[in-house]
Order: sequence, then C-alpha cells, then structure tokens
Amino acid sequence: MAQESLRLVCPPVTHHDGRLPRQYTLEGQGAKKDISPPLEWYGVPDGTRSLALVVQDIDAPDPERPVVPWTHWVVANISPEIKGLPEGFSGAGGNANADSGVQEGINDWKQPGWRGPVPDSLGHRIQFRIYALDDVLSLGNKVTVDKVMEAIDGHVLGEAELTAVFMG
Repeated sequence: MAQESLRLVCPPVTHHDGRLPRQYTLEGQGAKKDISPPLEWYGVPDGTRSLALVVQDIDAPDPERPVVPWTHWVVANISPEIKGLPEGFSGAGGNANADSGVQEGINDWKQPGWRGPVPDSLGHRIQFRIYALDDVLSLGNKVTVDKVMEAIDGHVLGEAELTAVFMG
C-alpha cells in the first residue's frame, strides 16, 4: 500500500472558504488578535526525524523589488510524533513550548514567534509550508527562515502547502 502524501490543514481557513480569520491578524477580532492559527498535518513520511514550518505572505510589496515573501512565522524541530500545533501555540516572545525541543524563529518584524498579517485593502496570500525532514536541524539559538531553508537543503522527505487569503 502506498503511503499517504503529506498534507497540511488549518481548520479555521477551511471553515472560512480559504480566508484567514481576523483573530490571527494584527488587527484582530474583538479581544482576540495576533493569535497563531491551529495547524494539523497528516501523512508524515516514514523516516521523518523532524518537521519545519514556514509561514509567509507571498504578496508582500517591497520598494526595491515587486514582491518579496514576508515571514510571519518559522518553527523548526517539531517532533514527527506531534500531529499539529494548537491555536495560540506561539506565546509572547516565541518558544512557548521549548521543553518539546521545538524552536520558534525570528519573523520579519525581528520578533520571535507568530506575528499575523497587517490588514490592507489589496488582499494577500499567506502561504503555510511544512517540511518533513530526515534529520533534526542544528540552528543555534537564533532561528531565521534563511537558516532553516539552508539547513533543510538535501533533507526534505516531503512537503505540503496551504495558502490562505487575507483581506483587510
């Protein structure tokens, strides 16, 4: 029997027709704002020793270039035994669950952990990517998206992507 492909799911995005709900943004909704969204994954390949997650706004403008991905969240060394991250996993200051070996990285606001998108009227695509890796990453204390992407080169057993739409 063939192994299931790696899949990534964010139930609130599914329930909102592909849109990222406001409580996961900097503006928020009521008392809830800037909360890391819940994620689930299925079909982790055999031989996976760790998982890495990168969340980026793939429509972010840059004055120097037309579009540059803006990193909202980077998480490394997630155990393959973990089947998802609950809503609010990323605590203030990141590394809310450091005891598990999970490392939250620095986002493009130069802060650790999740930082949600800023509303604007143009609309943006927020891309969630999970990578199944054949090794545990050695990243040191300061985890960045560049360090993660360099470290996973040649170690990816599988990957999955989920894209949510966000509009202000």
